[in-house]
Parts: sequence; structure tokens; C-alpha cells
Amino acid sequence: MSQVLRFALWALGRPYHAARVSFAARTPVSELHAHADFYEFMGVVSGRGEHLLPTGSQPLEAGDVVLVRPRDQHAFRGTAPDRLEFINVAFPSSAWQGFLTLTRTDAAGTWDAARTPITFRPDDPAAAVEVFEHALRRFQDEPSQFDLVRFWIDLLPLISPDEVAVRTDGTVGPTAPAWLARACAAMRAEENLRGGVPRLLELAGVSPAHLSRTVRAVYGLTPTDFVTDLRLEHAASLLAATTDPIAAIATRCGFTSQSYFTRRFTTAHQVSPRTFRQQSQRAFVP
Repeated sequence: MSQVLRFALWALGRPYHAARVSFAARTPVSELHAHADFYEFMGVVSGRGEHLLPTGSQPLEAGDVVLVRPRDQHAFRGTAPDRLEFINVAFPSSAWQGFLTLTRTDAAGTWDAARTPITFRPDDPAAAVEVFEHALRRFQDEPSQFDLVRFWIDLLPLISPDEVAVRTDGTVGPTAPAWLARACAAMRAEENLRGGVPRLLELAGVSPAHLSRTVRAVYGLTPTDFVTDLRLEHAASLLAATTDPIAAIATRCGFTSQSYFTRRFTTAHQVSPRTFRQQSQRAFVP
């Protein structure tokens, strides 16, 4: 089972986390890991390497920008003879979704709907690298929420949802059709999460069999597991950012049984909801 990282344990009370990461050629592969409650953008500064996924690998080269979502499992390695160097900037799921809603960025939900992490190829790679370098410099000081918003504002004009360079080397699954992308984006709203798969079916406007086939093809999951993952992601954000009782959070996210919620959450995050909250709220300031 891959390691699951939690935002609070890395950011230590700051609104985002940034780091410069380097892999020499032929060095061992980094540990396969996933994110419990945060997204990250990776900006490849120099060299070449491989982005390793459960479905295969994607090549990485200087100038690439990669968006990694909470459900993604990934690892890295350098490619001879180059050293792979990148800067990653991680931020809470709740903050990112709020920003997307406010600015109507990727309103169709195509970024979240993709089966694998999204790789962008900016027209001006040097400008994109400088945006990441600036975010890293600010993180080394005392970054504010404004610094995170500035990072997004500066980066997003350099990438476009219409120019997603998802690799087509046979390792990447199909892109979600527009109807599924819209339905999945809408499912992040609490009232829709509580409606579960029947609500996803209503939003999609297709037959149950067609929904099941397409969700399996795009995400590699059943509709039930897909909705459960969305619920658990939202629950992690609520545990970290609110003082609501765990039973109330389970209900808000659409779980009818607190014991079932606890079992699923513990399986997904390797800690109980109570422990997750204690660890998060010691460090994370929403």
C-alpha cells in the first residue's frame, strides 16, 4: 500500500508547502505515495525523468507543469544522463476548490476528471519556472494566503485547460467526456455528495450502465467507489478545518453510519478520523 501524506504534517501551519526536489540519474525510485487532503503543482526546473503511476509512466522534461490530485498515486525517478529537478507547491483541497469556484477556472471540471495527473506544456517554460521559484522563496520566509493566491494567479495564465498534454503513449486512460466532467465537478458540492450515486446519475443524465462503464474506463473505479473517494476527501478537509463532531461530518459527507465512515476513512488514511483531526489541528490553520 502506498504512503498517504497529509497536508498538516508538511505545511506546519502555513497556507502552502513548497520544496525543491532532485533525483540523480539511475537513483532509486522515490516512494509511491498519495495525498490525503491536498493538491500540488510540480514545475520541472531542469533535466528529464519519469513520473511513475500505477498505470505506467509519463516522461517529464524541463518546463513541464504537472497537477497532482488527492487520489493520484505517484513516484519519480531521474533519466540518464540528466538529473531531474522540480519544485512542488502543495495546498489544501478546500482552498483550491474555493479558488476554482471563485474564478470559474476549469468550470467543466476536466482537470479533476482526468484519469491521471495532468501534464501541461507552457508556451513560456522559463516564466512558469520563475513562478515556482518565487513561491519557493516566499515559503522559506513567512508566506501568507495571498502568496498562495498569487502563485495560482501567476501560473494559470501560462497553462490552459484546452492544451492539456496528457501523454498518449498507451499508459494513460481516456479523457472524461464533457457530461461526466460536469457531473463529477458538481458532485463536490455537499448537497450532491449526500445524494450519492443516484445524484451522480441525475447529474450525468445517462443510463446506470453507461455511467458505470464510463466511470470505470476513465477513473478505474466503480461509481460507488468514486463517490466514496470524493466523500472521504471532503471529510478530511472538514476534520482539519472545523470543530464539527465526527458524526456530523460523516452525515454532511453522505455517510449514514459513523462506524462505516470510520472504517472507510481509516482504511484510506491509515489513521482514524479522531487521530487525523488531532494531527491536523495541531499544525493546520485553515
